[in-house]
Amino acid sequence: MVRDESRYDDRATAEAARDAVPRGSRRTSGSGDAASGEECACGTGAAGKSGFRLFTGDRVLWIIVAALAVISVLVVYSSTAKMAYDAHTARTTAHFLRQQLLLLVVSLLIMVAVQKINCRIYNLLARPAYFLSVVLTVAVYFIGATTNGAARWIPLGPFQFQPSEALKVATVLFLAQQLAGRQSKIDKIRIVPTWKFWTWRSSHVQRKIWREGARPILLPVVVSAMVIFPAHTSSAVLVCLASWVMMLIGRVRFGELVKLVGWGVAAIVVIMTLNLGRSETAEGRVSTWIHLWTKSQTEKPIEHLSDTERSMIAIYNGGILGEGAGQSAMRVEMIHPESDYAYAFFVEEYGFILAVLLLMLYLWVFFRGIEIFRRCGTAFPGLLVLGLALLITCQALLHIMVTVNLIPETGQTLPLISRGGSSMLFTMIAFGMILSV
Repeated sequence: MVRDESRYDDRATAEAARDAVPRGSRRTSGSGDAASGEECACGTGAAGKSGFRLFTGDRVLWIIVAALAVISVLVVYSSTAKMAYDAHTARTTAHFLRQQLLLLVVSLLIMVAVQKINCRIYNLLARPAYFLSVVLTVAVYFIGATTNGAARWIPLGPFQFQPSEALKVATVLFLAQQLAGRQSKIDKIRIVPTWKFWTWRSSHVQRKIWREGARPILLPVVVSAMVIFPAHTSSAVLVCLASWVMMLIGRVRFGELVKLVGWGVAAIVVIMTLNLGRSETAEGRVSTWIHLWTKSQTEKPIEHLSDTERSMIAIYNGGILGEGAGQSAMRVEMIHPESDYAYAFFVEEYGFILAVLLLMLYLWVFFRGIEIFRRCGTAFPGLLVLGLALLITCQALLHIMVTVNLIPETGQTLPLISRGGSSMLFTMIAFGMILSV
């Protein structure tokens, strides 16, 4: 738990976010916010004064979660028609609908339970949750199920569990704890050691860097990225990106963050040179992406189109108002319309206008995270909320950018909407942790 004597320094983190918000949009803590509910409950205990309530926290976030849940049912029910009528399966669209509804109900119940837990408890659970997630993610490579050349799931009877989804949330939780506990001196700490690794043990300065910054702050992020990378490269990149922004908000020295970018670029060069992990797959996706931007695709037969090209055709077919629910033509052409290309499928059936509103919902999640962050008097709950909101929003943006060919294929799902039990479960847990603050 964050020490009381460092509370004043913790507030500097929240003040940094307030400085970044336009002056006209600021509110005083005593003015009340009808849309947001009570102030940061973790720091003030405000939630407990009004008696028991089943649904607490930011009311706008509850509305966003409800909207995404409804959209998820519509998208999965319609997009799984291709799977339902596959000659090799005996399932119907009703089967996938029941499955999605069951996942939603279970995940929502878990989210409600999570948001009733005081976020100080998460501070205590951060370390064991992180190490357990790392162990499970490593275990996947030995006992997990392999699909498309990647081991990502641990079979649990009729279900499959993806530990990397848990590790993404646990990394944000653990990093928030480490940054919050060092707010009184964070702007004086160096977290990036020299590239001369042979001096790490002999140099007093380097030992101090490892003891005060690199080991508690940087190493957990590196370990998470390393254990996720062999099976899911884009998830490792997502963890690194969210962690970097959390460090920026957590007042880590900007010079250290610039060094991290340099280390990241060097790591990418080494990985591609040595062909580590799934770098061959990533290289092929980058080559396809470049080819789509530099070569004419007008004469290519449809059976030779990549999924990204088919997703762009789906978006074009959707137009302003869409083809209508259940009227998608490209769902039978895309390999995974219910997961990897859920946004393109949504645009085709419901149109550009509703697709923009869906994008706004994900951006709204991040801005509500900023609003909650501003109300927090201590660093840990604020950093936790902003880190989780950033994780959800960045994942959604990566998914959407793939569908319009702004970046190469990543395999990232659309949070709460794409079909996938582990992704939905831990996204709901993340929302529950945000709502607990």
